[in-house]
Amino acid sequence: MIKKKLLFLLLFGSIQICKGQLTPKEISILKTDLVKAVENSKLTDSLCNKLTRLPNKTALVTAYNGTLEALKAKHSWNPYNKIKYVKASLKTMGKAVDMDKENMEIRFMRFSIEHYTPGFLGLSKDLTVDRQEIVKHYQNRNFGLADKDLIKNVAKFMIESKRCTAEEIKILKKFS
Repeated sequence: MIKKKLLFLLLFGSIQICKGQLTPKEISILKTDLVKAVENSKLTDSLCNKLTRLPNKTALVTAYNGTLEALKAKHSWNPYNKIKYVKASLKTMGKAVDMDKENMEIRFMRFSIEHYTPGFLGLSKDLTVDRQEIVKHYQNRNFGLADKDLIKNVAKFMIESKRCTAEEIKILKKFS
């Protein structure tokens, strides 16, 4: 019986590694580090390199990688590189959304990147669809694995973005 449990744990653990998934604790640490990376270009590069090396990334890991690419744009002083990183970021985010269209956190990450991308670049093409999908999650109370803090913070950000309709704000305010 112990051998079967051990075999199961080893098999499950190897599947997690092969799929490029992070443990819940690693994801929690990554989220904390992402907040710090907003103001720290070295941390951004370090996290980006770490996630890039993971094989067979999950949709969520792919989205975190896309977010880090956007932060590289923020940290770059060269306008050409800024645009290059934003384009790469949005391509990665599109891939993440394609992998898991129902993940509110992934939709929110892409929404926030496009929200902060200057409109004149013409790169913020998914704002409306992502906003509608995010609000739909709130309307249906379908948050997947999102924790209470994430649910509250996303609702607050969406309201403060000034991109939501009055009806959408009404739905979001119940959670902010």
